[in-house]
Amino acid sequence: MQASPARRLVIDEDMTIYQAQAQKEQLLAALAAADHLELDLAGVGEMDTAGLQLLMLLKREVLQQDKLLTISGHSPAVQHVLDFCNLVGVFGDPMVIPANT
Repeated sequence: MQASPARRLVIDEDMTIYQAQAQKEQLLAALAAADHLELDLAGVGEMDTAGLQLLMLLKREVLQQDKLLTISGHSPAVQHVLDFCNLVGVFGDPMVIPANT
């Protein structure tokens, strides 16, 4: 049996308290519709702890449901929050850091 392809979800807005409720619903719906969710965060301009909590919630749900989550395109804002909170390793996805940063 062949694994189904990843469902790709692009977040191209801030991940802050102001978007948290709508994004929570969007993320959980995307996860419900796929066994493998690829989350592209390249367009995230700002992230606060509410955005981080959404990623942690999604990671928890993935583990509980025995699904797969891949996070790609970490924007500088996402990189900063994950690095500041020492959580880069929790998600296990490689981060590509441009040489000019």
